[in-house]
Amino acid sequence: MYQALYRKWRPQTFDEVVGQKHITETLKNQVKTGRLSHAYIFIGTRGTGKTTCARILAKAVNCENPVDGNPCGVCAACRGISEGSVLDVVELDAASNNSVDNVRALREEAVFSPAAVKKRVYIVDEVHMLSTAAFNALLKILEEPPEHLMFILATTELQKVPATILSRCQRHSFKRIDAPTIAGYLKYIAGKEGFTLKDDAAELIARLADGGVRDALSLLDQCSASEVIDLDAVYYAMGLAGNRRTAALMERILGRETEKAIRDFNSLWMDGKDPSVLLSELTGLLRDALMMKVAPRGGQSLISGGYDSATLRSIGEKLTKEELIGAIDTLQNAQTQIRAGASPRTTAELCLISLGDSSLGDSVASLRARISRLEERLKNGVPVRYAAPSGEDEEELPPPPGEDEEELPPPPGEDEEELPPPPGEDEEELPPPLGEEYSEPVEPEEPPKPQPEPEAQSAAADVSWDEIKAAAGPLLPKDISTRLDDVSSVRGFLEGPVLNLLVVPGFLYGRFNRQDVLGKFSDAASRLAGREIRARLSELTESAEAPAGAKRSLDELKAFKEVRFI
Repeated sequence: MYQALYRKWRPQTFDEVVGQKHITETLKNQVKTGRLSHAYIFIGTRGTGKTTCARILAKAVNCENPVDGNPCGVCAACRGISEGSVLDVVELDAASNNSVDNVRALREEAVFSPAAVKKRVYIVDEVHMLSTAAFNALLKILEEPPEHLMFILATTELQKVPATILSRCQRHSFKRIDAPTIAGYLKYIAGKEGFTLKDDAAELIARLADGGVRDALSLLDQCSASEVIDLDAVYYAMGLAGNRRTAALMERILGRETEKAIRDFNSLWMDGKDPSVLLSELTGLLRDALMMKVAPRGGQSLISGGYDSATLRSIGEKLTKEELIGAIDTLQNAQTQIRAGASPRTTAELCLISLGDSSLGDSVASLRARISRLEERLKNGVPVRYAAPSGEDEEELPPPPGEDEEELPPPPGEDEEELPPPPGEDEEELPPPLGEEYSEPVEPEEPPKPQPEPEAQSAAADVSWDEIKAAAGPLLPKDISTRLDDVSSVRGFLEGPVLNLLVVPGFLYGRFNRQDVLGKFSDAASRLAGREIRARLSELTESAEAPAGAKRSLDELKAFKEVRFI
């Protein structure tokens, strides 16, 4: 009877496990020294060796003649555990045995001593599927198990396992295996099985496996019908020939051939292609192209493997990084709309039209993409034209400074006027104000600051902080109104149309920093001043002086000749 490759070539010793040496060496040393834990938890993605290592460890701790920490594989215990005839080694699937009753039954059996081997071992796969009550039932025996008992838990979702369980287990994290390691292992298996596996085909299968040896062996098994397993054989067996049509569709979009792109999509639709799956494939294509663009040297190991390098480089050369990110963002938004219940076909068509015409996108990513394209053209010296309003012809941007350009005529009905001469040239002097004698003008050392209107000055001076506090206090929360008289915490002064509030940093500042509170101060000050006043909040520091507005008001009043100080 034929046996699947991933079952036939399942490792039987720690040394045969691929890509997890940091774990297998630790377990081998523990078996050799006898310093074994009573509970282990193996964490990692699918197909990385969690259950395999659990079975090897169960055999190693019960092996009659272990070899350098590995099970011998020939003793009665090793053979019985491999065949499944030893009832003291139990493998449970928590996905289908996740109730509290299942765990209680396990606890009742676990207290009995093993009948045929040294240790009773429970391997619980997908342990994160246990219910809360089941975890609580497992907790006590996991914390203080009998000497003859060992638990090996395995999970792909660590975040779902309670911390109380994790704290009682020795944790081992299984990593994804890199593509070159998997490709080398596939070549070894193909040689043993008599397959002719090309190097590029092995690399493609390794990338498609996404870090899992089991998936890689399943894909190799699927391709084994061909005498020679090359790229075309892998594409055909994996159903990836459709990816070439997806890449051709993207080429239509990049060529701004929107009509042909929609026709290609309709052809895929009639062939049964799901729009959501198509958008997902386009997203993966652009993602791989982006990886090749941002990491030209190491990008080969980052791509998914569904598309050849030449196609990815071609797309990367036609699009900037910002355009790739913007297109991926557009595709993901369309997939979200389909999941939310929008019409899949219509949403996909609108998405393809938007990808073909960058001016239709209004997201931040789309705007960045359009700007990056303009910058790329300007950098390469390509003239940039802007789209004129409807009904007008396109016009070129004005030429750079220094080139000949036609001067614009003055607006109709207006004559050109010369600008006033710069200081120091002849200009007509204004007569002195009435009632004053003429005197030589004194050139100021600093440019005069804009002075507020006299009426505004007097209005601002008439309203004091005490009056504003009295008017706003009853309308404010009590914890704020009671602190208004504390000058070390809160100060205020009116400066033109602005009421400056200075509040010490911290909790009180947060209480003041609210629209409703600032609005009450603004309303009270506006009523008292008879004009619009806006409240502005600032932090009160040791160097801040709230009454500075009063000093400034005196300085500003001195600028008016009608005001005399006695």
